Amino acid sequence: MSAEGHDHGHDHEHEHHHKDTFITKYIFSIDHKMIAKQYLLTGIVMGIIGVGMSMLFRMQLAWPEESFRIFNILLGDKWAPNGVMSNDIYLSLVTIHGTIMVFFVLTAALSGTFSNLLIPLQIGARDMASGFMNMISYWLFFLSSVIMICSLFVESGPANSGWTIYPPLSALPQAISGSGMGMTLWLTSMAIFIASSLMGSLNYIVTVINLRTKGMSMTRLPLTIWAFFVTAIIGVVSFPVLLSACLLLIFDRSFGTSFFLSDIYIAGEVLHYQGGSPVLFEHLFWFLGHPEVYIVILPALGITSEIIATNSRKPIFGYRAMIMSIIAIAFLSTIVWGHHMFISGMNPFLGSVFTFTTLLIAIPSAVKAFNYITTLWKGNLQLNPAMLFSIGLVSTFITGGLTGIILGDSTLDINVHDTYFVVAHFHLVMGISALYGMFAGIYHWFPKMFGRMLNKNLGYVHFWVTAICAYGVFFPMHFIGLAGLPRRYYTNTNFPLFDDLQNVNVLITTFALIGGVFQLVFLYNFFSSIFYGKKAVQNPWKSNTLEWTTPVEHIHGNWPGEIPEVHRWPYDYSNPGHDEDFVPQTVPMKPGEEVLHH
Repeated sequence: MSAEGHDHGHDHEHEHHHKDTFITKYIFSIDHKMIAKQYLLTGIVMGIIGVGMSMLFRMQLAWPEESFRIFNILLGDKWAPNGVMSNDIYLSLVTIHGTIMVFFVLTAALSGTFSNLLIPLQIGARDMASGFMNMISYWLFFLSSVIMICSLFVESGPANSGWTIYPPLSALPQAISGSGMGMTLWLTSMAIFIASSLMGSLNYIVTVINLRTKGMSMTRLPLTIWAFFVTAIIGVVSFPVLLSACLLLIFDRSFGTSFFLSDIYIAGEVLHYQGGSPVLFEHLFWFLGHPEVYIVILPALGITSEIIATNSRKPIFGYRAMIMSIIAIAFLSTIVWGHHMFISGMNPFLGSVFTFTTLLIAIPSAVKAFNYITTLWKGNLQLNPAMLFSIGLVSTFITGGLTGIILGDSTLDINVHDTYFVVAHFHLVMGISALYGMFAGIYHWFPKMFGRMLNKNLGYVHFWVTAICAYGVFFPMHFIGLAGLPRRYYTNTNFPLFDDLQNVNVLITTFALIGGVFQLVFLYNFFSSIFYGKKAVQNPWKSNTLEWTTPVEHIHGNWPGEIPEVHRWPYDYSNPGHDEDFVPQTVPMKPGEEVLHH
């Protein structure tokens, strides 16, 4: 190792002097790169469970009342007698699927993995501001994941009041089977999860503000870092509100308060609750729940900005407009939550205010979409798997976003509220888009994480089957939603009105099963490449950002010797004054060279 001195005014305890044990290196690690891998692997396990659940309940919707041996094996005699799924467990599968995918996969695994991996590497820092706090935030996430999985094995059944856990179903332990112990574990898991998210977010904010290397001004930060930074700020503002909602719900359930309960009758018996309001819970939940959508999608958009610029071999179009749009989205996302509540008896004037702010957020979102398209336009495109997933994200972000304009308008929303139209909209704009961003990030930064390359051909198979199946699942859902089919119903056969839609449900389920099974191609590629993939070179994509200046072999502290100094913005691709088509941020400006306008 070369000289390890003072780094721009702060010392760093290097850990090269003593050998790390297995436990300090792989389990209780404070190295941000290892913590990123821990987040990713935990997220993949949770993702497998979440996707597996969706395949089970899609089978139930396509072939209701049919007997399936796999239901009996996975759900047992109590919940699937003779292989026929019971309605209680159907609701539980929908609830836990939503919870796992939104919070544990798209929030924690996406932000936790890439914020941890890239923030120190791309800003030129040795590590996060607090390695210990970083480790604690991962272990709290792991603990909350374990509790959520444990809730599946409770005798009375897992939580089953939907992932939005509206009272009174979630507030009265005697309401339905899933309102008992399973619901209590759900709330405990979420409270711990929020603590983890807040610790992580505070760490990311402090690291970006305080630990940038010499020359790394805010206008030289890659757009990935801007996205992670603003996402962390949204998290700090909105997650505590969900924590308060969870805690008040625990009080209602266990200590006899009535924050969210009023005038309740069960089986003719009048309960003693008075004065609470279930709509208060909706306000508290969606005050996090809507910014949550952007906590999920902004990191994916940041990753996409980096990958599209790198693989188009040209500067990102409208760098400052992209930053302004991220900030505008962050601000607007906190004042639009009421569009989830248009049919809760809201004052029509208030509804019109929320309609206005909701439609306003389409402007910064459109700025991002147009800037991606303009960056791709006439670029020298390298269509590797990461680039394909990034372009796929732009596609689903636009198609999913267009239906958001319908749902954001209170008069139009009333007709399709709580139908499959809503399911189709948010899965495309948030679920699939964020998953594409996550896959793109994994294909792009896998060599940085594991020092090896993923198999490109398997990546192409993975992308094309996933892309076709994603649209195959969610595009037809818009139509059954417009036809009035309500979501969360365990079977539609009780209503002759919907008989004609059953074929569409079979089509959707077929695409879902094919798409789900083909994720095994990705899993095989991922885990086999960690051990047997082609060894990576230092800068395989010929990229400009700082993380590609670190050695392939991981060292704690990222750079041996001094941290490199930054002289230019991160998107100097195809600069006419240079021989190569990329100019890393560490290359000094030539005499008389103009800064590229961004």
